[in-house]
Amino acid sequence: MAVRTKKSKEKTRARPSDNLTDEHLLHMYRIMMLSRKLDERSWVLNRQGKAPFHISGIGHEALQVAAAQAIRPGKDWVYPYYRDLAFCLALGMKPVDHLYALLGKAPDPGSGGRQMPSHFSSRELRIGSVSSPVATQVPIAAGTAMASKLRGLDEVTVVCLGEGSTSQGDFHEGLNWAGVHKLPFICIVQNNQYAISVPVAKQMAVKSVADRAAAYGVKGVAVDGNDALAMYDVMHEAVQRARRGEGATLIEAITYRLTPHSSDDDDRSYRSREEVEAWKRRDPILLFRQTLLERGILDQETAQAIEKWAMDEVDKAEMEAMQAPYPDVSTLEDHVYGPLPAWQEG
Repeated sequence: MAVRTKKSKEKTRARPSDNLTDEHLLHMYRIMMLSRKLDERSWVLNRQGKAPFHISGIGHEALQVAAAQAIRPGKDWVYPYYRDLAFCLALGMKPVDHLYALLGKAPDPGSGGRQMPSHFSSRELRIGSVSSPVATQVPIAAGTAMASKLRGLDEVTVVCLGEGSTSQGDFHEGLNWAGVHKLPFICIVQNNQYAISVPVAKQMAVKSVADRAAAYGVKGVAVDGNDALAMYDVMHEAVQRARRGEGATLIEAITYRLTPHSSDDDDRSYRSREEVEAWKRRDPILLFRQTLLERGILDQETAQAIEKWAMDEVDKAEMEAMQAPYPDVSTLEDHVYGPLPAWQEG
């Protein structure tokens, strides 16, 4: 009788993603495709002069949708960063909500058209509002996780940022707090290789962002962020640890942004076209599509139908957003200045 080696045992070990149904996997693929088409349309609107600014999440879709699949939308808390379009769509945000903000329209649920685009927020979905200065959301998220723990609530708080943001003090302070108090807190660093134009090697001397976790007493895990199922497995474990009271996790999701940093950036000045093309061959949507095709969950006809559905959804959202009004001038000072105290009136 053959003796099973340790290696063969590892190959047969069950993964959390094994429990995802075909419907779950197809849903994840639909959201990835919806995010990609919405993101591409945002670039078009910017180039047409209809949207003044866009910052893209193209290339990050798999890790974000997988992370959202592992938590409870509207129950757990999420503090996103500006590339988290796919994450927010997976949590339940509507495509038109993104376009309202992109175009500065009054129905924008996050700020009434006053905030920069891609500064996502939703009271109903528990998506916390963040500021433009990077990493400021990390200590805020740690505070939210602390509140959940003190109240004895079965809630997890997730915060996202790019690897360049880990050079900011807020990141270190938030992680330290999460470690000291063993908070139900998950920090996802989406390492896309560049902090605008600065490569990872000039941002940190350690090999991996995940290596920093040990300094704060939290668990650190690095994962291929372009592999949706690998990301789901890591995220699922982090969520379960948090719910069991075992503390925080720092996840480094290694990926690549396939576009310039923003609509104001020319990435040709700091990275080669050969590098970009090499990463395009690992486009996370193409990789996930291939996985679904190989498993017989998706076929070419269904894939085309999903792409058409996504385009139709974006077309409808654009039409609705374009017809929406801009904020009225009379509301210019709303939420900026409070009413004068009684003793100052008159």
